[in-house]
Amino acid sequence: MDNSPPPPSALNNFRILYLVTQLVGITIIILVSCWIGIHLNGLGWSSRPSIQFNWHPLLMSVGMIFLYGNSILIYRGFRYARKKPLKITHATIHGAAFIFTVVALVAVFDSHNLAKPNPIPNMYTLHSWYVFGFAAYLFPGVREQLRATYMPVHVFFGVAGFVMAIAAALLGLLEKAIFSVPNYSALPPQAVLINTIGLLYIVYGGLVVFLVTERQYKRHPLPEDVMLLTHSASVGSS
Repeated sequence: MDNSPPPPSALNNFRILYLVTQLVGITIIILVSCWIGIHLNGLGWSSRPSIQFNWHPLLMSVGMIFLYGNSILIYRGFRYARKKPLKITHATIHGAAFIFTVVALVAVFDSHNLAKPNPIPNMYTLHSWYVFGFAAYLFPGVREQLRATYMPVHVFFGVAGFVMAIAAALLGLLEKAIFSVPNYSALPPQAVLINTIGLLYIVYGGLVVFLVTERQYKRHPLPEDVMLLTHSASVGSS
C-alpha cells in the first residue's frame, strides 16, 4: 500500500473542492430558510402545529446533511490536526447531527398529531421510512457496534448512511412539493426554489462522497499519531 503523502497539486484541488462543498452546504441552509420564511409562513412550535412542521426540513438540512457531511470529512479537511482531537470533533458533530434529527422528528410528529380538525397519519410514506432507517443508524449505540468491527466497515457505513440521508431529503422535498404546491408542474417560484434545493443536495452529496473516497485526498498519519499509537500498544502489552 502506498503510504506516501499526496502531491501538492492534489492537496490544492482538495482545498478548492472542500471550500466549494462548504459553500454549497451553507447555500442549502440559506435557501431552505428562505423557502420556509417566504413560502411556508415561517417557524412555530406546538401552539402552531400548521407551521411546526417547518422545523423539520430546516433541522434535517442542518443536521442530517450539512453536519453529517462535515463529520465524515473532518479527518481529510483538517489533515494536519492530531488524531485524538479529530476523533472527539468527529463524535461531537455526529452527536449534534443526532440532536437536530431528533428535534426535527418531534416537530413532524407534533405537527401531524396536533393538526386540526383531523390528525395527519404518520409513517406511511417512503420518505418517513428512509428517515427512520437513517435515524436508527445514527443512534450512538448502533454506531458503536460498527466502530468495534473494523475501520473500513465504519467508513463504508458512514458514507452509506450519508447517501441514505441525501435520498431521504430528496424524497422529502418531492413529497412536500406535491402536497404544498398546487401547480407544481407549471414551475412557480416555490417549485423552482424546491428543485434548486434538491439539485444542491445532490451536488453537496456528490462532493462529500468524492472527497471522502478519493485515495489522493486520504489523510496520512502525523508523526505524533504514530508515536501515540506505538506508546498505547507498548502500554497495552506491558
